[in-house]
Amino acid sequence: MPDAIFDHPRLAAIYDPLDPVRDDLDVYVGIADELGARSVLDIGCGTGTFALMLAARGIDVTAVDPAAGSLDVARVKPGAARVRWIHGDASDLPAMRVDLATMTANVAQAIVEPALWAHTLRGAHNALRPGGHLVFETRIAARKAWLSWNRAESYRVSDIDGVGAVENWVELLDVSLPLVTFRSTYVFASDGQTLTSESTLRFRERDEIEADLAAHGYTVEEVRDAPDRPGREYVFLARTNL
Repeated sequence: MPDAIFDHPRLAAIYDPLDPVRDDLDVYVGIADELGARSVLDIGCGTGTFALMLAARGIDVTAVDPAAGSLDVARVKPGAARVRWIHGDASDLPAMRVDLATMTANVAQAIVEPALWAHTLRGAHNALRPGGHLVFETRIAARKAWLSWNRAESYRVSDIDGVGAVENWVELLDVSLPLVTFRSTYVFASDGQTLTSESTLRFRERDEIEADLAAHGYTVEEVRDAPDRPGREYVFLARTNL
């Protein structure tokens, strides 16, 4: 089941206003250009920001996400008709042969269960043309990103058009590596409603990921440093075997 932050209608509607600067996606746009990708599968597309960035560049985009609330937001954005939106996940996709499959932001880490991770890698492989690429990112566990996931460091109040003031913060609930669980809280000033969303991320080690990719028919071409989080995050570029 998708986390409430992505699926609850009221939370999905404020996801973009709470995180309006998405320069973390620039690296993926750059990689799509670098690889000459003309067709892309965006796995875990969320509210569609990246899918729409690609579609605006003339790329054929299929975007899939299990959170209906996020897709509802994506489908009414300007340019949404250029994208093929699918409610589901990468384990059950229609036949396609794309140049590039992506998992941006926390998507790869949010696929916690090993069986679903295997299904995702297999599904992406099936969707890619021979020699196509899978690109995704994951935080480096040794950097302990979760140490800053607390109310004192994350609390903020945002004034959102048409919504009003929204307080939000994050609280760490459990660290049982490779799993880290946290709770996000949102308080709407307009009516006092408080909504929470619990999330778990899996912090896979680099060698584990490389082994998983090899087991599912990929060759790791490069592991890059994430430009928006230097030294804290890997970006994997893997190619399907010919």
